[in-house]
Amino acid sequence: MIRGMAETRFDREFVRAALALAARGEVDRLLIVSDHPLLPAEIRGRPLKRKLVYAVTSDALASQLTAKKYQAVVIPPYDYSRVEKIKVALVACQSESLVREGDTILALAGHGPERNLDTLVRIRLGDEDDEPIRVDSLDLGPEFSSQVVEGLLHVAMEIGAQGYEGHPTGTILVIGDSTAVMEKSRQLTLNPFAGMSEVDRNCMDPPIRDAIKTFAVLDGAFIIREDGVVLSAGRYLQTVSNPVKLPMGLGARHSAAAAATSETKAVAITVSQTTGTVRFFKGGEIVLELHQTARRI
Repeated sequence: MIRGMAETRFDREFVRAALALAARGEVDRLLIVSDHPLLPAEIRGRPLKRKLVYAVTSDALASQLTAKKYQAVVIPPYDYSRVEKIKVALVACQSESLVREGDTILALAGHGPERNLDTLVRIRLGDEDDEPIRVDSLDLGPEFSSQVVEGLLHVAMEIGAQGYEGHPTGTILVIGDSTAVMEKSRQLTLNPFAGMSEVDRNCMDPPIRDAIKTFAVLDGAFIIREDGVVLSAGRYLQTVSNPVKLPMGLGARHSAAAAATSETKAVAITVSQTTGTVRFFKGGEIVLELHQTARRI
């Protein structure tokens, strides 16, 4: 329950300075993204407990913190960068209604084996730069993980912005109701995720997100379970419903995503090869559209 033993005097002063900032009235939440909570002495005398939210990777640790009257959320235990950890933790906080639009949040995170807190980020929810993480506005069912959907939206934005080896790439990510989606699709190419254990092919793991960006060059769609496990890539969506209505200029990829989400309880994310625009489909309709501000291809 204590932070790493390799802390220096500077590390301790850095955390004290961050806590002093968090105590100010302009700050609504202090988010500590670490499996090593603050020592009681570090909080004593500071009006922080009501603002403090821990993001940890262990259900048991979250329960311990809750028993001590702290607020805590659980995030996946993958080796994210510091900023990625904070983004995932924010989504978890939004899912638990611990933060709301307009809140000013100070987030402390660290990296490396000692997990010292060495990164401080200020976020104001609702600012334009934070829009992609607001998956609560999509009104998804309880079977969907907000962290999974947010992570896949970020992957899609990266595919749209970067393409593959300098070439523009488009793709479809179908999430949820996987049994029905697999029944309504067929494999076009060799499935690169076949034979991997479920633990090793979860899209919350950064290497698998990188693999999705790489395999986006394959024809067909990715089929992903609600919990983030990638079932297949290179899948052809066989739809039988009446043609869906889409804005002019959207082609077969978007039609397939719209039809698949109208025939099943799945949702889908498309990346336009032409513009890099990311669209989110639910119930056969586009419910979110994210445009690229600067394509790097």
